[in-house]
Amino acid sequence: MNWSFVLSNAITLACIYGTLAIGISLTWSSLGLVNMAFGFIFALSGYGAWLASLNISAQPAVVMAAGILTGALGGLIVCLLAFIPIHDKPNFPLRALIATLAISLVGNQALLWYFGPRAKSLPRLFGNWNADIFGVIVTSDKLGASLSAVVLLTLILLWMRSSRRGLEIRAMMMNPHAASIVGIGVRRTGFYVMALTGSLAGLASVLLAQTYYVAPFSGITPLVKGLSIALVGGLGSVPGAVIGAVIIGLNEALTSTLLGGQYVLITQFLLIILVLLVRPRGIAGLLDKAREA
Repeated sequence: MNWSFVLSNAITLACIYGTLAIGISLTWSSLGLVNMAFGFIFALSGYGAWLASLNISAQPAVVMAAGILTGALGGLIVCLLAFIPIHDKPNFPLRALIATLAISLVGNQALLWYFGPRAKSLPRLFGNWNADIFGVIVTSDKLGASLSAVVLLTLILLWMRSSRRGLEIRAMMMNPHAASIVGIGVRRTGFYVMALTGSLAGLASVLLAQTYYVAPFSGITPLVKGLSIALVGGLGSVPGAVIGAVIIGLNEALTSTLLGGQYVLITQFLLIILVLLVRPRGIAGLLDKAREA
Protein backbone atom coordinates (compact mmCIF):
# COMPACT_ATOMS: atom_id res chain seq x y z
CA MET A 1 0.00 0.00 0.00
CA ASN A 2 1.29 3.45 -0.96
CA TRP A 3 1.14 5.31 2.34
CA SER A 4 2.16 8.63 0.77
CA PHE A 5 -0.84 8.43 -1.57
CA VAL A 6 -3.16 7.62 1.33
CA LEU A 7 -1.76 10.46 3.43
CA SER A 8 -2.07 13.04 0.65
CA ASN A 9 -5.66 11.96 -0.01
CA ALA A 10 -6.49 12.11 3.70
CA ILE A 11 -5.08 15.63 4.08
CA THR A 12 -6.92 16.89 1.00
CA LEU A 13 -10.25 15.39 2.09
CA ALA A 14 -9.76 16.69 5.64
CA CYS A 15 -9.19 20.23 4.39
CA ILE A 16 -12.21 20.23 2.06
CA TYR A 17 -14.70 18.45 4.31
CA GLY A 18 -13.35 20.37 7.30
CA THR A 19 -14.52 23.65 5.75
CA LEU A 20 -18.07 22.27 5.65
CA ALA A 21 -17.87 20.87 9.17
CA ILE A 22 -16.57 24.16 10.57
CA GLY A 23 -19.43 25.97 8.83
CA ILE A 24 -21.97 23.58 10.37
CA SER A 25 -20.38 23.96 13.81
CA LEU A 26 -20.30 27.77 13.57
CA THR A 27 -23.96 27.88 12.57
CA TRP A 28 -25.02 25.65 15.45
CA SER A 29 -22.88 27.24 18.16
CA SER A 30 -23.81 30.83 17.27
CA LEU A 31 -27.40 30.54 16.01
CA GLY A 32 -28.62 27.19 17.37
CA LEU A 33 -29.35 26.13 13.79
CA VAL A 34 -28.45 22.83 12.13
CA ASN A 35 -28.34 23.94 8.51
CA MET A 36 -29.61 21.04 6.40
CA ALA A 37 -29.55 23.34 3.35
CA PHE A 38 -25.76 23.13 3.19
CA GLY A 39 -26.07 20.55 0.41
CA PHE A 40 -28.18 22.94 -1.67
CA ILE A 41 -25.74 25.82 -1.05
CA PHE A 42 -22.90 23.50 -2.08
CA ALA A 43 -24.59 22.61 -5.40
CA LEU A 44 -25.69 26.21 -6.03
CA SER A 45 -22.10 27.41 -5.53
CA GLY A 46 -20.82 24.88 -8.03
CA TYR A 47 -23.25 26.15 -10.66
CA GLY A 48 -22.32 29.75 -9.85
CA ALA A 49 -18.65 28.94 -10.45
CA TRP A 50 -19.53 27.05 -13.64
CA LEU A 51 -21.57 29.98 -15.02
CA ALA A 52 -18.73 32.38 -14.19
CA SER A 53 -16.23 30.16 -16.03
CA LEU A 54 -18.45 30.25 -19.13
CA ASN A 55 -19.63 33.87 -19.15
CA ILE A 56 -16.94 35.87 -17.34
CA SER A 57 -13.56 34.15 -17.27
CA ALA A 58 -12.03 30.74 -16.69
CA GLN A 59 -9.25 32.28 -14.60
CA PRO A 60 -8.86 30.40 -11.29
CA ALA A 61 -9.37 33.52 -9.15
CA VAL A 62 -12.62 34.38 -10.95
CA VAL A 63 -14.03 30.84 -10.73
CA MET A 64 -13.13 30.47 -7.06
CA ALA A 65 -14.47 33.92 -6.16
CA ALA A 66 -17.72 33.19 -8.01
CA GLY A 67 -18.18 29.95 -6.06
CA ILE A 68 -17.49 31.64 -2.72
CA LEU A 69 -19.78 34.61 -3.44
CA THR A 70 -22.56 32.34 -4.68
CA GLY A 71 -22.24 30.31 -1.48
CA ALA A 72 -22.48 33.50 0.61
CA LEU A 73 -25.59 34.50 -1.35
CA GLY A 74 -27.11 31.06 -0.77
CA GLY A 75 -26.40 31.40 2.95
CA LEU A 76 -28.18 34.76 3.03
CA ILE A 77 -31.20 33.26 1.24
CA VAL A 78 -31.39 30.46 3.81
CA CYS A 79 -31.06 33.03 6.60
CA LEU A 80 -33.96 35.08 5.21
CA LEU A 81 -36.19 32.03 4.83
CA ALA A 82 -35.26 29.77 7.75
CA PHE A 83 -33.74 31.96 10.48
CA ILE A 84 -35.10 35.50 10.51
CA PRO A 85 -38.83 34.59 10.51
CA ILE A 86 -38.65 31.92 13.22
CA HIS A 87 -35.55 32.48 15.37
CA ASP A 88 -37.64 33.82 18.28
CA LYS A 89 -40.39 31.20 18.00
CA PRO A 90 -40.81 28.18 20.30
CA ASN A 91 -38.93 25.00 19.32
CA PHE A 92 -36.70 27.01 17.00
CA PRO A 93 -34.03 24.27 16.48
CA LEU A 94 -36.64 21.78 15.26
CA ARG A 95 -38.48 24.36 13.15
CA ALA A 96 -35.21 25.51 11.58
CA LEU A 97 -34.12 21.92 10.91
CA ILE A 98 -37.36 21.24 9.02
CA ALA A 99 -37.22 24.61 7.21
CA THR A 100 -33.64 24.15 5.99
CA LEU A 101 -34.38 20.57 4.92
CA ALA A 102 -37.35 21.85 2.90
CA ILE A 103 -35.17 24.56 1.31
CA SER A 104 -32.64 21.89 0.37
CA LEU A 105 -35.24 19.63 -1.25
CA VAL A 106 -36.94 22.45 -3.15
CA GLY A 107 -33.64 24.06 -4.13
CA ASN A 108 -32.16 20.84 -5.48
CA GLN A 109 -35.26 20.20 -7.55
CA ALA A 110 -35.09 23.76 -8.89
CA LEU A 111 -31.46 23.22 -9.93
CA LEU A 112 -32.46 19.97 -11.63
CA TRP A 113 -35.29 21.75 -13.48
CA TYR A 114 -33.15 24.69 -14.62
CA PHE A 115 -29.78 23.07 -15.40
CA GLY A 116 -30.91 19.54 -16.21
CA PRO A 117 -29.52 16.25 -14.91
CA ARG A 118 -26.27 16.32 -16.88
CA ALA A 119 -23.23 17.04 -14.71
CA LYS A 120 -21.01 20.06 -15.41
CA SER A 121 -17.27 20.27 -15.01
CA LEU A 122 -15.15 23.20 -13.87
CA PRO A 123 -11.83 24.16 -15.47
CA ARG A 124 -8.68 23.00 -13.70
CA LEU A 125 -7.81 25.76 -11.26
CA PHE A 126 -4.34 24.64 -10.23
CA GLY A 127 -2.83 23.43 -13.49
CA ASN A 128 -1.47 19.97 -14.20
CA TRP A 129 1.81 19.43 -12.35
CA ASN A 130 3.23 17.44 -9.47
CA ALA A 131 5.26 18.48 -6.43
CA ASP A 132 7.72 16.41 -4.43
CA ILE A 133 7.22 17.20 -0.72
CA PHE A 134 9.56 15.22 1.54
CA GLY A 135 9.50 12.36 -0.93
CA VAL A 136 5.70 12.40 -1.32
CA ILE A 137 4.42 13.15 -4.83
CA VAL A 138 1.41 15.47 -4.55
CA THR A 139 -0.69 16.48 -7.55
CA SER A 140 -1.51 20.12 -8.21
CA ASP A 141 -5.22 19.78 -7.50
CA LYS A 142 -4.63 18.18 -4.08
CA LEU A 143 -1.99 20.70 -3.05
CA GLY A 144 -4.00 23.65 -4.35
CA ALA A 145 -7.20 22.47 -2.64
CA SER A 146 -5.45 21.95 0.69
CA LEU A 147 -3.66 25.30 0.63
CA SER A 148 -6.78 27.20 -0.49
CA ALA A 149 -8.87 25.72 2.32
CA VAL A 150 -6.19 26.40 4.94
CA VAL A 151 -5.65 29.99 3.77
CA LEU A 152 -9.35 30.87 3.73
CA LEU A 153 -10.00 29.26 7.11
CA THR A 154 -7.01 31.11 8.58
CA LEU A 155 -8.29 34.43 7.23
CA ILE A 156 -11.76 33.76 8.64
CA LEU A 157 -10.42 32.85 12.08
CA LEU A 158 -8.20 35.97 12.11
CA TRP A 159 -11.21 38.08 11.11
CA MET A 160 -13.27 36.55 13.92
CA ARG A 161 -10.52 37.37 16.42
CA SER A 162 -9.79 40.93 15.31
CA SER A 163 -12.93 42.50 13.84
CA ARG A 164 -15.96 43.77 15.71
CA ARG A 165 -18.38 41.59 13.74
CA GLY A 166 -16.16 38.59 14.31
CA LEU A 167 -16.12 39.24 18.05
CA GLU A 168 -19.92 39.47 18.00
CA ILE A 169 -20.06 36.04 16.37
CA ARG A 170 -17.68 34.65 19.00
CA ALA A 171 -19.82 36.15 21.75
CA MET A 172 -22.89 34.46 20.25
CA MET A 173 -20.96 31.17 20.18
CA MET A 174 -20.03 31.47 23.86
CA ASN A 175 -23.39 32.58 25.22
CA PRO A 176 -26.14 33.77 22.84
CA HIS A 177 -28.46 34.89 25.64
CA ALA A 178 -25.83 37.06 27.31
CA ALA A 179 -24.78 38.42 23.90
CA SER A 180 -28.32 39.55 23.14
CA ILE A 181 -28.61 41.16 26.58
CA VAL A 182 -25.54 43.37 25.98
CA GLY A 183 -26.94 44.58 22.67
CA ILE A 184 -25.57 42.22 20.02
CA GLY A 185 -28.27 41.91 17.37
CA VAL A 186 -29.25 38.31 16.76
CA ARG A 187 -30.65 38.98 13.30
CA ARG A 188 -27.66 41.04 12.15
CA THR A 189 -25.25 38.43 13.46
CA GLY A 190 -27.32 35.75 11.75
CA PHE A 191 -26.69 37.40 8.37
CA TYR A 192 -22.94 37.48 8.98
CA VAL A 193 -22.83 33.87 10.16
CA MET A 194 -24.91 32.51 7.29
CA ALA A 195 -22.95 34.45 4.66
CA LEU A 196 -19.68 33.30 6.22
CA THR A 197 -20.64 29.63 6.44
CA GLY A 198 -22.19 29.76 2.97
CA SER A 199 -18.89 31.01 1.58
CA LEU A 200 -17.17 28.01 3.19
CA ALA A 201 -19.62 25.69 1.42
CA GLY A 202 -18.89 27.57 -1.81
CA LEU A 203 -15.16 27.06 -1.43
CA ALA A 204 -15.62 23.35 -0.69
CA SER A 205 -17.83 23.01 -3.77
CA VAL A 206 -15.26 24.57 -6.10
CA LEU A 207 -12.42 22.50 -4.65
CA LEU A 208 -14.31 19.19 -4.80
CA ALA A 209 -15.42 19.94 -8.36
CA GLN A 210 -11.75 19.60 -9.35
CA THR A 211 -12.13 15.87 -8.74
CA TYR A 212 -15.88 15.33 -9.15
CA TYR A 213 -18.56 17.24 -11.06
CA VAL A 214 -21.23 19.85 -10.46
CA ALA A 215 -24.73 18.35 -10.41
CA PRO A 216 -28.10 19.22 -8.85
CA PHE A 217 -27.66 16.70 -6.02
CA SER A 218 -23.88 16.86 -5.71
CA GLY A 219 -24.15 18.46 -2.27
CA ILE A 220 -25.87 15.54 -0.52
CA THR A 221 -22.75 13.47 0.13
CA PRO A 222 -20.64 16.46 1.28
CA LEU A 223 -23.49 17.44 3.62
CA VAL A 224 -23.49 13.96 5.15
CA LYS A 225 -19.71 14.04 5.55
CA GLY A 226 -19.76 17.56 7.00
CA LEU A 227 -22.39 16.57 9.57
CA SER A 228 -20.44 13.39 10.34
CA ILE A 229 -17.28 15.36 11.02
CA ALA A 230 -19.15 17.90 13.16
CA LEU A 231 -20.69 15.08 15.21
CA VAL A 232 -17.40 13.23 15.65
CA GLY A 233 -15.57 16.39 16.68
CA GLY A 234 -18.42 17.71 18.80
CA LEU A 235 -21.24 19.82 17.36
CA GLY A 236 -20.40 23.45 18.03
CA SER A 237 -16.65 22.95 18.53
CA VAL A 238 -14.40 24.42 15.83
CA PRO A 239 -11.24 22.64 17.11
CA GLY A 240 -13.30 19.46 17.32
CA ALA A 241 -14.34 19.90 13.69
CA VAL A 242 -10.69 20.09 12.69
CA ILE A 243 -9.88 16.90 14.62
CA GLY A 244 -12.96 15.18 13.19
CA ALA A 245 -11.99 16.21 9.65
CA VAL A 246 -8.57 14.59 10.03
CA ILE A 247 -10.10 11.36 11.39
CA ILE A 248 -12.84 11.12 8.73
CA GLY A 249 -10.41 12.06 5.95
CA LEU A 250 -7.96 9.36 7.04
CA ASN A 251 -10.79 6.84 7.34
CA GLU A 252 -12.03 7.60 3.83
CA ALA A 253 -8.57 7.44 2.30
CA LEU A 254 -7.75 4.12 4.01
CA THR A 255 -11.13 2.56 3.21
CA SER A 256 -10.95 3.58 -0.46
CA THR A 257 -7.47 2.10 -0.78
CA LEU A 258 -7.96 -1.11 1.20
CA LEU A 259 -11.62 -2.01 0.60
CA GLY A 260 -12.99 0.20 -2.16
CA GLY A 261 -15.00 3.40 -2.40
CA GLN A 262 -18.32 1.60 -1.96
CA TYR A 263 -17.45 0.85 1.67
CA VAL A 264 -16.56 4.42 2.69
CA LEU A 265 -19.93 5.39 4.16
CA ILE A 266 -20.21 2.06 6.00
CA THR A 267 -16.88 2.45 7.80
CA GLN A 268 -17.53 6.14 8.32
CA PHE A 269 -20.79 5.58 10.19
CA LEU A 270 -19.32 2.68 12.17
CA LEU A 271 -16.58 5.07 13.28
CA ILE A 272 -19.14 7.73 14.22
CA ILE A 273 -21.12 5.22 16.29
CA LEU A 274 -17.94 4.07 18.05
CA VAL A 275 -16.87 7.64 18.88
CA LEU A 276 -20.33 8.63 20.14
CA LEU A 277 -20.54 5.51 22.29
CA VAL A 278 -17.27 6.46 23.98
CA ARG A 279 -17.82 10.24 23.98
CA PRO A 280 -21.49 11.13 23.37
CA ARG A 281 -20.61 14.81 22.91
CA GLY A 282 -17.87 14.12 20.40
CA ILE A 283 -14.11 14.18 20.73
CA ALA A 284 -13.76 17.82 21.75
CA GLY A 285 -17.37 18.86 22.03
CA LEU A 286 -19.02 20.35 25.02
CA LEU A 287 -22.32 21.80 23.97
CA ASP A 288 -22.89 25.36 25.08
CA LYS A 289 -24.32 25.25 28.59
CA ALA A 290 -26.64 28.06 27.66
CA ARG A 291 -28.26 25.81 25.05
CA GLU A 292 -28.69 23.00 27.56
CA ALA A 293 -30.64 25.24 29.95
